[in-house]
Amino acid sequence: MNSPNATVATGGPSAPRVTAEATRRRTFAVISHPDAGKSTLTEALVLHARVITEAGAIHGKAGRRSTVSDWMEMEKARGISITSTALQFNYSTAGQDCVINLLDTPGHADFSEDTYRVLTAVDAAVMLIDAAKGLEPQTLKLFQVCKHRGIPIITVINKWDRPGRYALELMDEIHERIGLRTTPLTWPVGIAGDFKGVMDRRKGHYIRFTRTAGGATAAPEEHIPADQAADAAGSDWETAVEESELLSMDGSDFDPETFRTGESSPVLFTSAALNFGVNQLLDVLVELAPSPGPIVDVDGVPRPVESPFSAFVFKVQAGMDSSHRDRIAYARVCSGTFERGDVLTHAGTGKPFVTKYAQSVFGQQRSTLDDAWPGDVIGLANAAVLRPGDTLYRDVPVRFPPIPSFSPEYFSVARGTDPSKHKQFRKGIEQLDQEGVVQVLRSDRRGEQAPVFAAVGPMQFEVAQHRMAAELSAPIALESLPYSVARIVDPEDAEFVNKQPSAEVLTRSDGVMLALFSTSWRLEGFQRDNPGVHLRSLIASAED
Repeated sequence: MNSPNATVATGGPSAPRVTAEATRRRTFAVISHPDAGKSTLTEALVLHARVITEAGAIHGKAGRRSTVSDWMEMEKARGISITSTALQFNYSTAGQDCVINLLDTPGHADFSEDTYRVLTAVDAAVMLIDAAKGLEPQTLKLFQVCKHRGIPIITVINKWDRPGRYALELMDEIHERIGLRTTPLTWPVGIAGDFKGVMDRRKGHYIRFTRTAGGATAAPEEHIPADQAADAAGSDWETAVEESELLSMDGSDFDPETFRTGESSPVLFTSAALNFGVNQLLDVLVELAPSPGPIVDVDGVPRPVESPFSAFVFKVQAGMDSSHRDRIAYARVCSGTFERGDVLTHAGTGKPFVTKYAQSVFGQQRSTLDDAWPGDVIGLANAAVLRPGDTLYRDVPVRFPPIPSFSPEYFSVARGTDPSKHKQFRKGIEQLDQEGVVQVLRSDRRGEQAPVFAAVGPMQFEVAQHRMAAELSAPIALESLPYSVARIVDPEDAEFVNKQPSAEVLTRSDGVMLALFSTSWRLEGFQRDNPGVHLRSLIASAED
């Protein structure tokens, strides 16, 4: 029998070694509505894992530093996440030494497409909810994506240090609105706005937190036995015990099976800004979040983690290092082991892809990566040929399902404002298109110098315009177009549709022809009058 460190005849690690390394991995995304505290929680998780010594989010505008996950200039200026970010770090607890691959996602609905791509690359999700606001529209949409993809969810009620709603009320709302049974693992001691600590519902003891200056360092914790908790917390402890008993009577104790099937969600209470409850979340992720398993290929066949190396690209990002102007492709390792310098095959073209410049990513920071295992996120530098949805493999061919594009609802013509920047303009448009910052549409009628940007939300245009000027030295002006609906049209019908009033046909960079209509009412009228013309929907929204 092979030992975990044995190697196969090819010189690569054995299947038991690959399985062991995959078992150590936890790959998850943090999702939420804007301003729920997602980037602050991400920072707090990294802080409690002792990867950094002081949180970068210092609250209040004066002297505020950015978090490690929000590194773009627009993110720092606006205080919101605009692009997803990968953070990899080690974390040990209760004798388990794990590798965490944490993906911070944009919360704003305008960047749903970026978040959707990230959710194709994770094994679990942390759904962050504001204690005062409860479930919000973007949270609901992202929950539906997770449900559709079968991603288990751990729910975190954040900002319990501020005035908010009652804990039982929030549990009822989650169950009633999205059908997810909540099974709290911790329960707050003290109402929202008076956060003293939490009850560990499985062990029964009281975890008391102590504030630190500005929440910049990990909050000290004191574990107090249940028989001493009443003396330490008084009536707040008694209330927590009573409410916990009500939860148990209602069948809201944690059940591993319903969590894995997506029927229930363990719940924890935190204040990410104060670093309260963050250790408990890290420990729960290690204990409960699934490790990487088989990924289904485009033919519906699962590829075991022990198979030869395979990965799929879920994001391409440029502009991370202004001094190098390179482009990083983020790829999720699906099977086998990766070794820097491997010559892989690009499934879409069949051409070789050399991985000499593989990197480990931690926000904007990068370091040379020598190897990686299933569940890891690797950064492939100078990856001009890679796009989101591409598959890479070694030895045994595989192709994973493509990442669908959202149906855009906003359209603008982009024109360069400096005629001398013609080459930079074309290169910049191509780069934004490859990264998926916007969808780029073209037509003979408009020409190469007037491509059309298509976006899910108008803030995507702001990002594209900012990056064209700041990173690509090719400033642009945008002119809005009067369209709000897009449908895929067959080439043989394109000319006919293009002649209709309040409609226009353009071609996406992947060759798909899109018919744009001014309103849904115009689209419905056209389809009623022309039943022989076949128009197909793109993915309509994040929950589809």
